[in-house]
Formats: sequence, C-alpha cells, structure tokens
Amino acid sequence: MRGRRHLGFVAAVATLLAAAPLSAIYERWTWLVQCVVLVGLVAGAATLARWWRAPIWAQAVSMAGALLFGLTWIFPSGDELLGLLPTPGTLRHFGALVSASAQDMRSYGVPVEDVDSLLFITSLGVGAVAVVVDLLTVGLRRPALAGLPMLAIYSVPVAVHVESVSAIPFVVGAAGFLWLLAADNVDRVRHFGRRFTGDGRDVDVWEPSPLAAAGRRLAVIGVVVAVALPLAVPGMTSGLLSQLNSGGGGQGNGVGGQGGSPGRVNLFAALSGELNRSEIRDMIKVTTDDPNPFYLRFAVADDIRRTGFAPRTPSGTPVTRGMVDPRNSGRASSGITRTPHQANVEILDFTMPFLPVYAEPVTMRDVDGNWLYDEGMQVVFSNRASSKGRKYSFDYVRSDYSPQALAAASTLPPEHSLRQLYTRVDDVREVDELVERLTRNKRNDYERVRAIFDYFSRDNGFSYSLSTQGGVSGQDIVNFLTNKVGFCQQYAAAMAWLVRAADIPARVAFGFTNGTNRQENTYTLTNLNLHAWTEVFFNDIGWVPFDPTPASSIPGSARSRTSWAPDVDAPDPVTTAPTTGEGPDTEASADPTEDNTPIKDVDENLGDAAGVAPDSGPTWPLWVVAGVLLLVLLLSLPALRRALLRRRRQVRAAAAAGALASAADGDAPPGVARVVLSDSELARARADAHAAWDEFVDTLVDFRIRVDPTETPRATADRLVAEGLTVGPAGDAVRLLGRVEERARYAREPLRQHAPLGEALRAVRRALSTRADRRTRIVAATLPPSVLSRWRAAVMDVSAGVVGRSGRIRERLTRWNPRRVLAGRASR
Repeated sequence: MRGRRHLGFVAAVATLLAAAPLSAIYERWTWLVQCVVLVGLVAGAATLARWWRAPIWAQAVSMAGALLFGLTWIFPSGDELLGLLPTPGTLRHFGALVSASAQDMRSYGVPVEDVDSLLFITSLGVGAVAVVVDLLTVGLRRPALAGLPMLAIYSVPVAVHVESVSAIPFVVGAAGFLWLLAADNVDRVRHFGRRFTGDGRDVDVWEPSPLAAAGRRLAVIGVVVAVALPLAVPGMTSGLLSQLNSGGGGQGNGVGGQGGSPGRVNLFAALSGELNRSEIRDMIKVTTDDPNPFYLRFAVADDIRRTGFAPRTPSGTPVTRGMVDPRNSGRASSGITRTPHQANVEILDFTMPFLPVYAEPVTMRDVDGNWLYDEGMQVVFSNRASSKGRKYSFDYVRSDYSPQALAAASTLPPEHSLRQLYTRVDDVREVDELVERLTRNKRNDYERVRAIFDYFSRDNGFSYSLSTQGGVSGQDIVNFLTNKVGFCQQYAAAMAWLVRAADIPARVAFGFTNGTNRQENTYTLTNLNLHAWTEVFFNDIGWVPFDPTPASSIPGSARSRTSWAPDVDAPDPVTTAPTTGEGPDTEASADPTEDNTPIKDVDENLGDAAGVAPDSGPTWPLWVVAGVLLLVLLLSLPALRRALLRRRRQVRAAAAAGALASAADGDAPPGVARVVLSDSELARARADAHAAWDEFVDTLVDFRIRVDPTETPRATADRLVAEGLTVGPAGDAVRLLGRVEERARYAREPLRQHAPLGEALRAVRRALSTRADRRTRIVAATLPPSVLSRWRAAVMDVSAGVVGRSGRIRERLTRWNPRRVLAGRASR
C-alpha cells in the first residue's frame, strides 16, 4: 500500500510537471495555483479510496467527485449548498463557462490574462488528466499509457503560440514523465525481489544494470531529440495559431528570427486579443514625410471559409529585387492623385511574419532577401524571419481617389480572375436580401459600395463596443447585422461580406491607425491602435480602402479625411460634384440621406430569421448526451457480439442435428441402403457439432460455472448433473451435448440418433439462468465474460506478437552494435 501511495504522489506531481508548458500561455500564475489545488484534491481522494481498498471504479468516482468539489470551490456560481456542495445551478454555471471559453479563445491573444472561462477550461483539463494518469499508473499499472493524456496538455502551447516556446517547460514536463516511469520500475523491482546483471551478480535497486542503463540512455536521447529537432528545423517552431505579439508577463517572445507561417496567422483572434488587453504597450514607431498618412498595414484576410475570412498564404519575390511603382502601371489616373513619400519604421514590441508598411511600397531598405513582397496582397512577409526588433525604411506612393474617378470605373467581367476569387462568399438569405435592398437602382460599383458603406451609420443603429461576439462567420454576420454592436473587425468583415454579396471584389486589411501619440512627423503606435478595415477593388484603379467603423471610437481614424468614403456620422454632410463622361451623377450617390435612413423591415427580418437565436443556451448538455450515447454503444458491444455468436451457433447446431440424424443407420429397414455422408459433409457436420459444444462452454463461462479443459465432454456433462446444476430435461440436454461432442471428436461414425442440439442449448441456458443470482444474470446479458475473456486473450496474443517481433528486430540491430563490431575487429 505504501508503494501505491508513492506512485499516486508521483503521478500527481508528473501531471503538474507536464502542464509546465502552459506557463507560455498565461501572463500570471493563477492557473498553476488552481491546478495544484485540484490535482492535490484528486490525489488525496485516490489515496483515501485505496486506503479503504476500494475497486478501481470506486477510485475513479472518488477522484471525479474531488475534481467536481474543487471546481465548485474555485469557480462558484453562488447557488451551492453550504457554499461548497454543487447544485444544478453550479453545473449550468460550468456549462456557461465552457460556452464562453470558445469565444474567449478567439478574442484573446497569447499570453492571456486571467479570464475565468479560460482558467476553468485549463483547470478542468489538468484535473481530468490527473484522474486518468492516476488510474493508468496506480490502478492499471500502465504508466507508459499515462503519457498519452499528459501529452494532451503538454502540446497545447505548441498549438496556440505564435513563436517557438521556450524549451525549458517542455524539458520539465518530459522529466516528470521519466520520473513516473522510473518510480513504477523501482516499485516493481521492490515487489519482485532482487535484480541481476548480465553476469549473474545481484545488484541493489538503485544500482544500474546494463539493461536499465540502456533504457535510461534511450529515454534521455529521445527527450533531447524531441526538444532539439523543432529548434533545428525551420518552420517547426511556429504554432498553429499566431498573434500580434508574445511579450508581456515575463514570458519570452521565443527564438528571435523564427516567424510563423503567414498563411496560418489568425488575424481576427490576434486583433481582438490585443484590443481587449488592459495594458497599453508601444509596438511600432514610424516617421514619415506624409503630413496626413493613411493606415500602416501589414496583412489582409481575403480567403472566405466556413469560419469566416482568413489570410491566404502569400507568394512573392524578394524585396531586394524591387517592386512595381503604381505610377508606371498604366492604370487610368484621371481623378487619382499619387504622391511619393518616405517612411522609417522601428519595431518596438511586434512579432509577426509581416513587416508593417504603407500601401503601395516602391522600395525597401535595410531588409534582406528573406522578406518577400506579394504585389496582389500588398504585404511584405517572410517564411523564415520575424519582425521582432527590426528597423527599416521604404518609399511608397500615397493614392487619393475622387468619387468621380471611382464612379467612372467599369465593372469587372464575370470571368475575370479577381472577381471570381474576391467575390466568393457563402449564401446567407438575410444578407442577400439586405444587399439587394441597399443596392437597388444603383448605377455603378461605386454607388453600390457607398450604399453599403453608408449603411453602417449611427442613424441605422450601429454602435462601437469591444464586448461583443465575433462577426467573421456566416452566423455571426447575421447576429452583427441584427445587434449592430461591434468593433473594427466586425465592421470590416461585415462590409467585405456585403460588398462581395453585391459581386464586387473585397477583402479585409489589418494594420494600425495613426493614433494620438505624435511628435512632429513621428507616430508611436500602441496595441490600442490596431485596426481592421475593408478594401474594395475597382477596375483599372486597384484596391481602395473603406473604413466602416465609427470614426469617433477610433483614435487616429482617417475616415474623415477620405473624400471617396467620408464619415457618414459627421455633422456636416459631404457632397461631390457630378461626374463627367459615361459616369453617373455621383452627387446623389454620395449623399447619405437616402441610404442612411433606418431600414426597420430589414432588421426585423434579420431578427426573426430562422436559425438565429439571441440566446441559444449552453451546448454542453448536447455533448453530455452524445457522450452518454457513445458510452452506452461501447458497453453494448460485448452483448451484441455474444447475441450474434449465439444465433450463428444455434443455426449450425440445427444443421449438425439434421446431418447426423440422416447419417444414422439404426432405423434403416431391411434391404434399404444406409445413408452415407461424404467426407466434406461429414467434416462440416462435425464442425457444426463443435460449434454447439463451444456455445455450451461459453454459456457455462457466462454463468460462472467452472470449466475444466482436461475433462472429456461426457465427464463434463456427468459432473454438471452430479453437482445438481442441471436436472430433469436440462440434465438430458447436457448429456446429449456431451455425447454429440464426444462422437464428433473421437468416433468414426456419427451419433446414430436424432440430436435436437438447438433445443438442448436453450434448455441448458434456461436452467443455468434460473439457478444464477441477479448479478450473474445481468453480467451474463450485458458484459458476457466469455466475450471479454476472448477479447482479452486476443489482445494478449497481439501484444505477445508485437513483443516477439520487436525482440527479433532488436536482436538484428544488436548485430550492428559498434561495441560488438569493434570487439570482433580486435579479436582478429
């Protein structure tokens, strides 16, 4: 018992050590304190259960109860009994935390602050892993399998962190797993007795033997390779999700110069995570000779997916080879002013595989060939480097557009590649109806875009707030257009969605506003200046920015300075002169009076749309029901297997009875030839008789009747009758089964009498079921021991085969052992 207590303690500590990499996700150590409390409660409950010699299922129940008690204590809902005992209100509170965690994972960047929903998910996950590790290590004595649940929490930082995580926490977690294996090995050796070396000398528990030393060396080498390989191979150090920076809270930013893949950056999660931070950090310092620069941009999201807008993987040429000057592109320039400017950028606290630049850069300086420029996206990116700590300068072109020039732009043909790519969007009935209403009677693309742009106004009920759900998926856009509350990413994604629904190319751009911290021509941009806006493509002009977010809520917004996309909430309306040529009269299209009137019937349709529920409630009950159904299905597999096997054997038993009866010659009249079975028919009849006997033996096993494999079938039948287990018709049925099996095994001739074996099997089963207690009958029906023992034997056979094959492989590998090769050469 003391050894088990020791293993339980090691299992608990190893679980906490495996969770060490989570330190790269959180700013503070609140999560660790909560996990220590929960794992301690789980380990204490397991120790008490084993002290009372409770079975494994009771240990699991006690640990689960301790975990529930700890979660109730740390995350109370206020409805607990005596302040500690959980109630249905507590479970509903837990479900709400789980539901909120899904949104918070998208809303917060790494490292995150202490958010209750995320702390609850972390504590629940680590506590559940502690339960499984304890059961596998102490209850089932399979510590190697405990590495799988430990790996679940061990690998979380790799999946969510932008940069390579420090190797130290992973080494700590690996050391915990190795300690668990070593503690189990020492405990087994102490129970076994003494160990011996290869030459037969017995050694102490902690004295190394050749086999143990080889195992430790292999374990150490495996851990070193697992830690060193991601550091050596480019691209393996980046996480699956990325964010705008990884500093703060004392956490490192990873290995310098290792950037994430640009196509895997979750820009929406990164943006909302930075805007939700309570601290303000200086991220970029930019100096430009442009007196009123537009937004500094670094990425775009132009690929529409099931979950909303996402960035495509950019492709381009090294910036050292030069860039295209838009002034020499040959595009129409009437009504468009392009002014050259120069800027210097210093990265203070910004880690991304992108370099922030103003739109339409022409040349880059102090940047090597690892950085590429995608002309279509207008982004500077790298697959191997990071923007962290860089200083560079570039020349760019500032473009200003007149409404007349945009109105005169022709519509892209349907077969144009840009239109096919950037108008792709899911069909949402409510959105399509709104776009059709807004763009009705509009004469060109610019009028249609302005109608959509002007719709996001205060007159139509839109307002700015950070505390709202994301609006980057199909359902979210309907919710946003219904609630009309959000921040820049909701406004930019919604406008891009509506513009695409109007068959006009659009995308979402990410960058920084000018902010309010300005000293002469130098702007210091913080995490609160991060911003998203919409870019619309006009034929022969290019990508034109539109910022639908309310300007009054965005420090440094350039919305009021753009004549083609003015602030519709400004007190003074912006008017434009009529267009010339074939373009329409843009004064009416630029006037927001008509399109800014509240469209009540559209919003009511959105609010009453099928499938849109303001409060759908937590989804965890559905997961619980699905889990229960899956568990019931798994538990019913043995009973289903037993029922199918019994049915098949009874069919074969009936076939055997008919075949053997037809072969009997006792009743053949004189002068009539005896029926003789062919060899194949006789072999099949014998096999069917064996199937009837196998069913009889499995029935005995199911009802926990002793089966002696050394007895003959007749001896087994006589013993069951003598012990009073089968009497009357059941006794006759047992003797019949014994005689048939005995004749099928040993006799040349089959049994010369009719043999109703199917009825005999059913009679025996009824008799045994009548004599058995309730628990035995339930187990025989739901979890038949015959099936479980057969599956257990199959698993053991497979394991033995794997061990045997691995032993043969190891034996072949030892032939190439350097020590043996050198010894062989020395002997020669």
